[in-house]
Amino acid sequence: MVNIIVEVSKYMIILLMTAYTFSCFSIFAQSYEEDEKRAYILQNVLMFMMQFLAYAVMYLKTEEHKLLLFFAVQVVLLVSVILLYSILYPNVSRLIVNNMCMLLSAGLIMITRLSYESAVKQFIFIALGTAFGLVVPVLIRKLKFLADWVYIYAGVGFAALLLVAVFAATSGGAKLGFTIGGIGIQPSEFVKILFVFYVAASLKNSTEFKNVVITTAVAAAHVLILVVSTDLGAALILFVVYLVMLYVATKQPLYAAAGLGAGSLAAVAGYHLFAHIKVRVAAWKDPFASYNEGGYQVAQSLFAIGTGSWFGMGLCQGSPDMIPVAESDFIFSAIAEELGVIFALCLILICVSCYVMFLNIAMELRNPFYKLVALGLGTCYIFQVFLTIGGVTKFIPSTGVTLPLVSYGGRAILRSMMMIGIIQGLYIIREDEEEELEMKREMAARRRRQRAAREARERTAAGQNGGGRKSGDSPGSQRQNPGRRSGTDPEGARRQGAGQRRTRAGQEEPGRERALRDEQRGSRNKKTTKGKSKFEEVPKQRIR
Repeated sequence: MVNIIVEVSKYMIILLMTAYTFSCFSIFAQSYEEDEKRAYILQNVLMFMMQFLAYAVMYLKTEEHKLLLFFAVQVVLLVSVILLYSILYPNVSRLIVNNMCMLLSAGLIMITRLSYESAVKQFIFIALGTAFGLVVPVLIRKLKFLADWVYIYAGVGFAALLLVAVFAATSGGAKLGFTIGGIGIQPSEFVKILFVFYVAASLKNSTEFKNVVITTAVAAAHVLILVVSTDLGAALILFVVYLVMLYVATKQPLYAAAGLGAGSLAAVAGYHLFAHIKVRVAAWKDPFASYNEGGYQVAQSLFAIGTGSWFGMGLCQGSPDMIPVAESDFIFSAIAEELGVIFALCLILICVSCYVMFLNIAMELRNPFYKLVALGLGTCYIFQVFLTIGGVTKFIPSTGVTLPLVSYGGRAILRSMMMIGIIQGLYIIREDEEEELEMKREMAARRRRQRAAREARERTAAGQNGGGRKSGDSPGSQRQNPGRRSGTDPEGARRQGAGQRRTRAGQEEPGRERALRDEQRGSRNKKTTKGKSKFEEVPKQRIR
């Protein structure tokens, strides 16, 4: 009976995940806020149903009651995250909040399947990350001087990476961080955020050639320190993020071409200088030929993905523990084995929908500093997703980076949650900019209406004076010129008629305003620019 439940549940989990993924992109097509709110509620229901089925299956297979308690605690935390964001920040992007919770939920399910102790540690870091994530948006909104800390970002980031390069111990062929009091600290995770802020602040000040050279030199120093530390995954992420931000800020293809050329030369040099890069490239070329010399991880990853096929083996039915570091670097392979390739593809699409929202926010922001920050963080996020999934599927050589919000790792979780908090703060700033722009439009329209009404009254008064009897006219003169009698003079009649029409227009103006207000109240539920997420509705903007 248990086997039947497990077999049926895997199809239900896939169905729920597919429905959630479809709703992520259908939200972009919603035209009314009420429809969008219903879609968000549906996403939450689908997520909790999927989580319930997954933990029910793991409980039936293991009969460990602690799994039920752990599931209940997770539900409380995720519900709290959703409610706190909705209460504290009503204007945040609910799609990003829901996607964050879904990715965290999927990661916790697989980490719990692999190691319950690791899942508990991950849960603690998620709770800490939630606290950071709830504080960051208000800081981003209130601190107006963030664009002025150009050299502070560069100095702190450079010093942190230099400390790692000099004093950190080598682990797995790379210097990644320190261990203080049993807690591992990896500065490169947080330097990624500082690096994005530095580049955005520097390019916001000036995009002249001299400043571009200085910014490039400082960025190259960050990358070179990571290369010396052999943290090549982080170095590659910073390199790509800088190229994207530089091109968007300057609109100069020559800079991008020069950067790609320099990066290609650096990659060739790194291949000849570092032995473990040669091992990873050999494993990428043919993991089975170098099975005992570095190809074991990639080979096991490919075995897992192939074994899972489209619908997976089912939770607790496969062998994901055969994959080295399955809970961190190769968690995507473990998910594909037990939950299926369809589930894994939906996971990728959820990450893509997050990136679409990041780009949407970046394009709608009018402040060039905030615009570049959103773009840089979004590029950092999606490129890390690409490196992780590309490495485990043998699309590119493995770089040793983790899947954001899904893989096990406290430092990565804290950094990802802070990044989400920054993006939500930028979303709120975008809402503030929309409100300010809308207020300016309303004030301009009000001034135009008042000016038109005043001009109409003046023309009406002038028309009445011109069409009436002049003080110098006498009855005799009217008898001598019958054509100028009141009501029969063509010119006077025309003026008087025009004045009466202007008078009626001036009297009807308040009625028109009332009708306009009624129309606005009637369409208040219609989705406005603040709620829009569609690319085609984003106003065209240009970064100067």
